Amino acid sequence: MRLKLTIAYDGRPYNGWQSQVGGNTVQDFIVRALEEVAKQPLRLDGSGRTDTGVHALAQVAHFEPPPEISMNPYNWVPALNCKLPATIRIMACEEVPADFHSRFSAIGKIYHFDLCTDPVLPPLKAGLVWHLPRQLDIDVLRQALALYQGRHDFHAFAAYRGNETADMDWHRTIESVELTILNDGYRITYRGDGFLYKMVRLLTGGAVHAAQGRIRFDDFAALLDQPSGLPLGKSPLCAPADGLYLEKVLYL
Repeated sequence: MRLKLTIAYDGRPYNGWQSQVGGNTVQDFIVRALEEVAKQPLRLDGSGRTDTGVHALAQVAHFEPPPEISMNPYNWVPALNCKLPATIRIMACEEVPADFHSRFSAIGKIYHFDLCTDPVLPPLKAGLVWHLPRQLDIDVLRQALALYQGRHDFHAFAAYRGNETADMDWHRTIESVELTILNDGYRITYRGDGFLYKMVRLLTGGAVHAAQGRIRFDDFAALLDQPSGLPLGKSPLCAPADGLYLEKVLYL
């Protein structure tokens, strides 16, 4: 049996999703909970990494419980949640086909970024939104975000992980970018077939930088579709993790 977990978490206390030495990652906590229930080592595969401080509403992972455990998939939800910190929650568990893979079966992802433009950041929103008290031009922000739609070389809107190769493909397709007006700011929602390392943070930071007049719009627009081989991270600003949410992983 292969089980698919839908997971929500507040990223502030953790060093991202991916398991690391030290064990303070979301994946590490869930693996420990799984192994407490199963009484043996288990492997957990996620749909992809999120950075330190990034949140998730519906991260996806899968695992295979030992054959001797006949527990109903639904019952894994309370069994794991009672062993997890309150900032990590298994929202659902369901059986999936044996060839399902949380990462390789995914056809896209949806992220959103919340921006708070209030002069003073409410304390209960600290770490949950990007605070932008400096005025920005909403029309320029819309124009900047519109540039991202379609298939582009996002080489300048990525950062190094350390495992890049000379033939790496920096092209990704952004199907849509939506800007929603909130009571205290804005929400930017990105839907795409995949995202490079720190790409959403760099896309958001670059557009905001342009909307604040801190870079000429033409210079900002020129960052798109740069030929491969140029240095990475040329976007003028990498937005903080605060306010970034993995909203959904898309499957057929």
